[in-house]
Amino acid sequence: MAWHLLQPFCTWLAATSVSRTIQSIEWIIPAVQTLHILAVAAVVTSALMIDLRLLGIDRQEQTLAVIARRLLPLIWWPLPVLAVTGAVLIVAEPARSLQNPVFFLKMGLLILAAGVTLAGQIPMRVDAAFWEVSRGRRLAAKLIALASLPLWVAIIFAGRWIAYVQGT
Repeated sequence: MAWHLLQPFCTWLAATSVSRTIQSIEWIIPAVQTLHILAVAAVVTSALMIDLRLLGIDRQEQTLAVIARRLLPLIWWPLPVLAVTGAVLIVAEPARSLQNPVFFLKMGLLILAAGVTLAGQIPMRVDAAFWEVSRGRRLAAKLIALASLPLWVAIIFAGRWIAYVQGT
């Protein structure tokens, strides 16, 4: 991608009063990063618990429907928090993210992970026991979990790597 094409936008955004304010008040970025990390923890922990249940590793005494009903909101409700805190971090240092290929990798992985999570969730809206009815469905549920787990882990790694990879 031609990262240099984003340079004028990044320069403009970094010069806005909002960006300069975020940059100049020393507690804003650490506070926003903390909220961002806590939201990531809620999402990834919930996804992990659901995936472990899909794999048949955790909470065998509870049905998948019970676990999903309790944990799926902890995947979807923190996403707006992640969007807002992520936007604040981008406004504070636009070039750090918008000219960084790892940032776009992270966003792509996030879209894939959300899609895989939805693929597991949507059938359960019609039938709470959908994934537990037959051997074929249980196998499909395991495949969903095996796709989901590495995606969420990769999102965490990509998020950390943004700080160490310089955009061009």
